[in-house]
Amino acid sequence: MRITVQVKPGSKKGPLIENSPDGTLVVFLQQRAVDGAANEGLIALLAKHFGVSKSRVFIEAGHASRIKRVSINN
Repeated sequence: MRITVQVKPGSKKGPLIENSPDGTLVVFLQQRAVDGAANEGLIALLAKHFGVSKSRVFIEAGHASRIKRVSINN
């Protein structure tokens, strides 16, 4: 499954996942976007949310962007 995710790093709301009206997921993370910490936090949170292991969650595009395309293999 492929999803589009909008990441909000350094948020006091996080960790939290919300659905936006356009079908993307908005993910609030406590980790800051420094040295890949936000990407690691995103993978861990999505894995927990979808009930899969972290090794099945891949960031396909947008590694340095707030909008990412993520693949989740069941």
